[in-house]
Amino acid sequence: MLKKIMIVTTLLGVCVTQGSATTTELNYKATFGIFGTVGTIKNRLTQNKSTYEIHTTVKMAGLAKMIMGGQTEHYTSKGHMQNGLMVSDFYEMISTKKEKKTSKMYLINHQHKSVIKRYRKWIKGKLVVDKKQKLAFYAKDDLLTLYFNLGNAISEKGKTYHFKAVGLEKQKGKVRITVPSEGQDKAYIKDLGTGAALYAKALIYQENFRKKKGDILLAVAKDGFIRKSVIKDVLLYGDAKLTRTK
Repeated sequence: MLKKIMIVTTLLGVCVTQGSATTTELNYKATFGIFGTVGTIKNRLTQNKSTYEIHTTVKMAGLAKMIMGGQTEHYTSKGHMQNGLMVSDFYEMISTKKEKKTSKMYLINHQHKSVIKRYRKWIKGKLVVDKKQKLAFYAKDDLLTLYFNLGNAISEKGKTYHFKAVGLEKQKGKVRITVPSEGQDKAYIKDLGTGAALYAKALIYQENFRKKKGDILLAVAKDGFIRKSVIKDVLLYGDAKLTRTK
């Protein structure tokens, strides 16, 4: 389940300036219904005027850690800046569980508008799968940049935005984000609390949602970073929440 929660790993953090680069550190706690805390997520974004780099580490906790065999996941996104937004050139997801390790690496060619995915799997340190494929879609974003860019990309209320992100092959990269107009915030406040500069809803299609679809509610803070996310309507278990702790 924590992999699905990673879809909403987003921004709100402590910024530290080091020379010409700015580093943003973010910690999140993931909770899931009666299971309580199921994991922690740590993010580190380093960027300057021309490039950026994001590292995200996901660790299971409590019952989820026992069920998932101590699985950990690490996400890396690297790329360049364009018109104030991050544009992904490289994205990788590494999952480690007991004696098994998998890697999904994406190389994005903006000139040819293509994405090459390389999938590898190791068992007891031995490489057993290594295959490449060209994705059926092209995107400037990956899962991390999509949400780290949101504060600047969805500023207008009462509007629906359409994005594509590498890492969402099952839905051909498509993500639809709706920003409610004035007076439509009450339904969001119930789940996300008051005081947000902007509320939004992302629609995704996954098998673990009722009717194969579910909503991700997002609360954007005044500094443009997302402070809380709620995944609605998760099959059999209810809502999952991602809350910033640092």
